[in-house]
Amino acid sequence: MPARLPLTLGALSRTKEFCAARIADRRVKDELRENLILRLRSGEPIFPGIIGYQDTVIPQIVNAILSRQNFILLGLRGQAKSRILRALTDLLDEQTPYIAGCEIRDNPYRPLCRRCRELTAESGPETPIAYLRRGERYLEKLATPDVTVADLVGDLDPIKAARSGEDLSSELTMHYGLLPRANRGIFAINELPDLAGKIQVALFNIMQEGDVQIKGYPVRLELDLMLVFSANPEDYTARGKIVTPLKDRIGSEIRTHYPETLAEGLAITAQEAWSERGGPLLQLPDYLREIVEQIAFSAREEKKVDKRSGVSQRLPISTLELAISNAERRALLHGESRVAPRVGDIYAALPGITGKIELEYEGELRGADLVVRDLIRTAVGKIFDRYFAGAQQIEQWFNLGGAVRISDDQPSQASLEELRQIQGLMEQLAPLGVRDADPPEIVVAAAEFLLEGMHAHKRLSRSEERGFSAAEKPQRKQERFDQERAVDELREQRRQRRGFN
Repeated sequence: MPARLPLTLGALSRTKEFCAARIADRRVKDELRENLILRLRSGEPIFPGIIGYQDTVIPQIVNAILSRQNFILLGLRGQAKSRILRALTDLLDEQTPYIAGCEIRDNPYRPLCRRCRELTAESGPETPIAYLRRGERYLEKLATPDVTVADLVGDLDPIKAARSGEDLSSELTMHYGLLPRANRGIFAINELPDLAGKIQVALFNIMQEGDVQIKGYPVRLELDLMLVFSANPEDYTARGKIVTPLKDRIGSEIRTHYPETLAEGLAITAQEAWSERGGPLLQLPDYLREIVEQIAFSAREEKKVDKRSGVSQRLPISTLELAISNAERRALLHGESRVAPRVGDIYAALPGITGKIELEYEGELRGADLVVRDLIRTAVGKIFDRYFAGAQQIEQWFNLGGAVRISDDQPSQASLEELRQIQGLMEQLAPLGVRDADPPEIVVAAAEFLLEGMHAHKRLSRSEERGFSAAEKPQRKQERFDQERAVDELREQRRQRRGFN
């Protein structure tokens, strides 16, 4: 690319990069295809930062671009659909010339609008040229029921006609919609099924013939566009639908998906979560990351969670950030130099989880908080099994009457002194790479994980008031249940007597 970009049509035509032979007939889809081929040959990643789609989604997108097709991404929420569409701009040229001041970014060698045709006829080689950067060639619209044809295609602009003194039938009085303004770029529509059926019809011509006609003008604008869409499969079939003729005109229908392995989920969450905050030293153990990620995997399998709505990858990202924040708050309150998140901090992140799952009827009856607590316990139990296989000595200590309580109210050193009462605890932390000599914050976090895992497997009991203690025996549990029920019945009898009196 020349060191100084040419600013007139004459200077532009004399350059190798922007000469008429290269620019005049080169369409956006050709440009994407050529740059994609160069990237494939060089071995560069096609979509940097997109994890888990290397063998599934990305090859299908590559095939669609090589075929010069418009395409739609179908997937549940939180599957990086919008990020992929926005990343398409990386396959565009760094700079693209257009006629300066043009609303629809006209090709200097093939102007569409009347204003640019008259300007090039009058000024010739002195026609002023401006440039579009990659990011300026991407236009995105969220489909909503109130979108009109005028929004997408355009309409007559009486104010422009009045100011210019032009007749209403003149092309110079056109108000261009989003499609013409995205000319020579990528136009994305998110949540396509939410677009009203009659508005979807307005896309037929641009999808098939490549042109649009603005209402009231006998002019067809042959736009140069790459059209891409996204949709939720649930919306696709229930809340809204894509009209059949439009669906037929979309070249490829590509299905996205959630991470298929825990390792993929961990990589995505580590990339997206805000963890490096520049405050006290953060020491985030691997097992805690795994528990947070396992919550999302468990939620996607849980019968009480609506699978049609999906469980967004934003759930583990938000949960990890909140768990770190709770650990950060604890460290600041007690003047500790390390931030070491514990399993208990995940319970403090409940607000970041309950808002990201939709419950089935059974889950609604149980309540979101209880369902989420069950999910956390399930996740803790599964990750616990990856690290520990014994801990009978610890269980025996609790069965003999031992109890410990770990909370944010006490410094890590005080919690560690209480935990040291448990016989054999420190030896059991070896699989986590934790020793008694490590900083208190790290040891307490590891010990809490061990105890939470035993609680998840019902080998220990845990309550907010008493902390960890021996697991209740079935007989004792039944006795307590009977006592509570008797108390409830007595209260009900008293309430009824007060009502009669």
